[in-house]
Amino acid sequence: MPPVKKRTRTYDPAKTRAAVLAQFGHIREAVRVLTPERLALPTRLGDWTVRELVAHVGTTLEGVTRLLDQPEPVKRDATVLDWPFAASANSGAIADTAHRLAEEHPDLVAFLADVERDFTAHLDAHPGTRLLATSAGAMPLADCVVTRTVELVVHTDDLNAAVPGFDIPLDRQALAACTRLLADALAVKAPGASTEVRIPPYAVVQCVEGPRHTRGTPPNVVETDPLTWIRLATGRTRWETVLDEARVSASGERADLGGLLPLMG
Repeated sequence: MPPVKKRTRTYDPAKTRAAVLAQFGHIREAVRVLTPERLALPTRLGDWTVRELVAHVGTTLEGVTRLLDQPEPVKRDATVLDWPFAASANSGAIADTAHRLAEEHPDLVAFLADVERDFTAHLDAHPGTRLLATSAGAMPLADCVVTRTVELVVHTDDLNAAVPGFDIPLDRQALAACTRLLADALAVKAPGASTEVRIPPYAVVQCVEGPRHTRGTPPNVVETDPLTWIRLATGRTRWETVLDEARVSASGERADLGGLLPLMG
């Protein structure tokens, strides 16, 4: 039997845009209450402080605005699923930019408000099909906006982990898109159909080479919650750790995903 070709997941551009702006707004409002002492707290991102992490959050949208101001590529050569594997390639430059912006913008609330206003204006001025020269290649604006859900959800979780008592809410649509994109990226990294990865209520993907199941419960099953999956996929936690803490269930000889994670760091 020939392999079944998997359909590429699609995202509703209007819902994705609303989700990105909602999550960015949650972060912007939370930053209002950060004192200088809290802004100086360390994060789990190397030597970044909370101030530098917040400054970086601004670049998640500012970067799209900047790309829209550049000439449009001639043709598309990347999809949304190429992005996770290219996102950490320029980690040094990303860190340098975060440090610089943190120094240049002492009023982070005003900085984020300006970024949001410019981002919204640029989205209004361009169709979703407009190509952008991203780090992963030339992809449509609508696809690039989907990648912003990953950045914003992951960094919301980073901020909640760094600041005691912080509980920035996660927009449901943003969390869903982030979960699905990272789940699909796993299926790209480890193509196959022997293992089913379940992340209720947002995603189910099949991956890993091996015998394909056709009915009933598959022989290899991994299941976890969205935030645990996102932390695994982005290197915020380790496979062995979540297994020990029973935050993931894994059954079957091909259910060990430890060697495939993280997908991006």
